[in-house]
Amino acid sequence: MACDSDAVGLDPVEPPEVVPSARAELIGETRRLVRERGLLPVLPPFPIQPVTVELGRFLAFDKILSGNRDVSCMTCHLPAMSTGDGKSIPVGVGGVGLGPARSHPDGQFTLRHSLALFNLHRVRKFLWEGRVEELPGGTIRTPAGEHLTPGMQAVFDFGLPSAQPLFPVASPEEMLGDGNELSEGFGEDHNFTELWARLMLRLGAIEEYRDLFEAAYPGTDFDDMTFAHASNAIMSFIISEFSFGDSPWDLFLHGDNARLTDQQLRGAIDFMTVGCTNCHQTDILDARPGNEFHNDALAQFGPGTGDGPGGRDDFGRERVTGDPADRRRFKVPPLRNIELTAPYGHVGQFTTLRGFVEHYNNVDSTLYAYDVTQVDPLLQPTLLDNYEEILATRDTLLLPIRLDEETVDSLIEFLKALTDESARDLTHVTPSRVPSGLLVDRMGSSN
Repeated sequence: MACDSDAVGLDPVEPPEVVPSARAELIGETRRLVRERGLLPVLPPFPIQPVTVELGRFLAFDKILSGNRDVSCMTCHLPAMSTGDGKSIPVGVGGVGLGPARSHPDGQFTLRHSLALFNLHRVRKFLWEGRVEELPGGTIRTPAGEHLTPGMQAVFDFGLPSAQPLFPVASPEEMLGDGNELSEGFGEDHNFTELWARLMLRLGAIEEYRDLFEAAYPGTDFDDMTFAHASNAIMSFIISEFSFGDSPWDLFLHGDNARLTDQQLRGAIDFMTVGCTNCHQTDILDARPGNEFHNDALAQFGPGTGDGPGGRDDFGRERVTGDPADRRRFKVPPLRNIELTAPYGHVGQFTTLRGFVEHYNNVDSTLYAYDVTQVDPLLQPTLLDNYEEILATRDTLLLPIRLDEETVDSLIEFLKALTDESARDLTHVTPSRVPSGLLVDRMGSSN
């Protein structure tokens, strides 16, 4: 006959305590820190009309937008190189070859490293010193000033990002070159309106482009369009093809606990506790407004931007604001797909992700120990001995950071969890031809 424990004077048996597994603790702590820091999955772009994307694809790969018809937007943003070129500092006009092997017969380079093109719909400061930016209240500030008219801005489907392609075509080192009808007189008065009008004349001489523009912008005659329509189309292509939000980290943020390994979870915890999220704060892991520029104590080499003795230094954000407190502050770059986008730094100072992470372990000492032999031999002699000047304005947020080998390993594994597998092979976005009939740059072809 069954009896109950109370009837015979026995205490009820308590169920055994459930002890959380080590993995469950890692997941719980990661999610707690995510909530505390307000980190979110990547917000996707809104749908884009295919006809606009296709126009932008042709324009992005067509060398007709360069002064001497020798480079396109994508020459330095090769899909096969994860929208970069694998070089510390790109070689623009007059170069030969593609990717890491690209060179210039006179050893010339552009001014800074090419930023990746991922998730640009979420970016609000463009270029390393933020020359193209959205100010509080939504006003767009660019080097073109009043040349970028309200009527042009009304064309922009993405606001600020649609403005960014207006400016590589005006860079003598990147695309404009010299000795051509586009560059004539531009360096004297920076008449962007005239330059952009000359580009539209080039495009309008090709009937296929006229048809493509009018299909992308129905109801508007090509002759009534400006280069803002071209710029908007180029950004439509970039956003459509290079926006990614299905990395293991995104899927974890959406609630899937199985997407991260234990080491990646430890790396995520380290990322959120050792100081990384002091700067990398948004869904794409760049900086929130007001915190976008920092001096990370990075060595300076290359042709420079005309600053300092000899003009070979680069004062970064100070070039925009005029404030000496902004000297050598550069944009906090997004970290999505960072595993794929070496080198790293505003002049590509680090050729490996490990090298860049290790730099943040006591930045004062790692600056002095910088190994310039990792970059192009032509750039090595240009290294500036200005470490004291760099450290004079380096960000004090970096001073407490100390990383042991285990933490570095975990951080690197976490950064790999920011890679969307769909971003590993982007070669399919390259068109087989462009309306101008000029050569389309793709890895394996020749210039």
